[in-house]
Amino acid sequence: MKTITLNVGTLALNDLHTLHAGGVKLTITESVRETIRVSHNVVARAAAGDAAVYGVNTGFGKLANKRISAEDLETLQVNLIRSHSVGVGEPLAPAVVRLMLALKAASLSRGYSGVREIVVDTLLAVYNAGLVPYVPSQGSVGASGDLAPLSHMTLALIGEGEMLENGQRVSAAAALAKAGIAPLKLAAKEGLALINGTQTSTALALHALLTFEPVLEAALVVGAMTVDAARGSDGPFDPRIHTVRGQPGQIDVAQYYRALLAGSEIRHSHEEDDDRVQDPYCLRCQPQVVGACLDQLRHAALVLLREANAVTDNPLVFADTDEMISGGNFHAEPVALACDAMAVAIAEVGAIAERRIAMLIDGSVSRLPPFLTADAGLNSGFMIAHVTAAALASENKSLAHPASVDSLPTSANQEDHVSMATFAARRLQAMIANTSHILGIELLASAQGIEFLRPMKSSVALEEAHGLLRAECKSIERDRYMAPEIERATLLVRNGALSKVFRALPAADNLPTLWIPA
Repeated sequence: MKTITLNVGTLALNDLHTLHAGGVKLTITESVRETIRVSHNVVARAAAGDAAVYGVNTGFGKLANKRISAEDLETLQVNLIRSHSVGVGEPLAPAVVRLMLALKAASLSRGYSGVREIVVDTLLAVYNAGLVPYVPSQGSVGASGDLAPLSHMTLALIGEGEMLENGQRVSAAAALAKAGIAPLKLAAKEGLALINGTQTSTALALHALLTFEPVLEAALVVGAMTVDAARGSDGPFDPRIHTVRGQPGQIDVAQYYRALLAGSEIRHSHEEDDDRVQDPYCLRCQPQVVGACLDQLRHAALVLLREANAVTDNPLVFADTDEMISGGNFHAEPVALACDAMAVAIAEVGAIAERRIAMLIDGSVSRLPPFLTADAGLNSGFMIAHVTAAALASENKSLAHPASVDSLPTSANQEDHVSMATFAARRLQAMIANTSHILGIELLASAQGIEFLRPMKSSVALEEAHGLLRAECKSIERDRYMAPEIERATLLVRNGALSKVFRALPAADNLPTLWIPA
């Protein structure tokens, strides 16, 4: 089993991909342990002193002016976890919870939180054992940390919450005992350090970024198939056009399309004597639209990578000056804004795909048979499949409304501006599902369109994609039950099958990296 060592702020995007998938072990070095010990000593001295220190010997939030006696400091931390475990809704996916555990361990390992080694060791042990704390998905406003979800995670660590086993809720105490892990006993500040922070919203956002990656790659493959099905021009992908504008995502997407369409017989068949002057925007402007989306996603990836390596609890411990300073790193505004940008990008990838489907079924534009059926009238073909795509694109427009602009004050106005980052990230999964289904419908339509042009063939890459689809779904020569076909085509979009076609392009070594340019 691969091991990832949590050094100071060194998690890379590939590491996060691995942590998200699971099947890896986490560890920390001795130098990191020493940093943790030095930081904890500052908190220990504060707990033994007379001065009021927030989070150590005071109440929380609006109750920060309440002093807590030395004998109640451990109870204070446990009560914090119990009182803040108030989440509702469906549990977070195991992949998200894995990231929460790993990101919290990485943050506390930086040595600015004042916790003991045992806190980090327990997080690592739970992750390495494959245990998944039961964490309801709703209840965080993305400021003062992801308090409710991180409290549910911590409640499981102390043996009072629940774990998920094969989708079922089980006693955390029993699951810990079975794995040979002692329940964590919290000391001064440790409960607060565990639940202050952006690890839930960041994990949800990374979950969206990583699950959308194969969908975006599939969108490039399917979009190129539609260009050939509609006998579109590859002139709009000429590198000179995109170089003079200078937008990096646009330049890269045009390069992807050139590689996907290279060698197509269909394209060569209408290079001359074609009376069309220009293609519709849904074909011609794919580099401009999808490229702009790619730029937004790349920016989001960089923001989330920084946040995954960040220290976001409060107060922070600076051992070099023996100080504890209260601030607001728990405010998840960077994550919220990144997620809102991701939402718009995901919606736009689906929106232009829906327009391509509409173009394909319109015989006056694509010059294919109306609704992609040879006997229109008796058969409706793709008429209503496009309606489904339109419905999903419309849903995405509503879901793309920015969450970050909606702040509701909490904690008796002590926490008077919040980010809503957790919902901003959580809603992305529904949007990815919608866009994937739109692309599944387009895949069926573009494959059907290409078959009307036989015996001519598309490029090697696109014929491979066509073959993957036909291994799952036969050509739709007359009306039949299409919903199962859409689901099977959508699975090719989501499960990485079309992504493999993209990554196996002959020019792959020269193509820029999808998320973060080389």
